Amino acid sequence: MPAGRPTGYNPDYCPQVVELGKQGMSKAEIASELGIAKQTLYNWAEAHPEFMDALKSANSFAQAWWEKQGRIAAFGGTPGFNSTAYIFTMKNMFGDDWRDKVEQTIQGPTGDDGKPTAILMTIVDPKA
Repeated sequence: MPAGRPTGYNPDYCPQVVELGKQGMSKAEIASELGIAKQTLYNWAEAHPEFMDALKSANSFAQAWWEKQGRIAAFGGTPGFNSTAYIFTMKNMFGDDWRDKVEQTIQGPTGDDGKPTAILMTIVDPKA
């Protein structure tokens, strides 16, 4: 047995993590519910593949929960809904899917060195 303090990891945490994700909880909230530091959550995910899978599932479920809340609110189902705070939350919690996207495309003629002589930049506004 390696020296050092035991991690406190228990495979029984996996279904609990998934259930907390279904309630829309962030990784910080999940760590708090388990009574651990957020870094411990990451350490367990790195050391235990089944925990990594549970954490990924929890994140997917949390995103679905948040998106459902936004969909309900968009049609008047949530009095006092703050769309700006919602968008800010979504971009920060689920940045892979919720972000402003900037694409750069190189088009046009090239010089003698083969490098472009003109660059066209396209900015994609997700709100448009």
